[in-house]
Amino acid sequence: MEGGISEFFAMGGYAAFVWPSYAVSGLVLAGLFFVSWRELTRRQALLDRLQAAAPHRRRKPKDPERT
Repeated sequence: MEGGISEFFAMGGYAAFVWPSYAVSGLVLAGLFFVSWRELTRRQALLDRLQAAAPHRRRKPKDPERT
């Protein structure tokens, strides 16, 4: 194997473009994860509040002839 690890990290002379691209992609993915997680927790809290405020309804019993 020629070049070794330093040649890998140099990316054939394109390291100045490749590594920042990886960094930007990682930051975007981390940001999307954070925003999605925050929105999920916010909507779960909203659902819990709505379910607590809603009157409890009984479910209709299943029709024994249909099962």
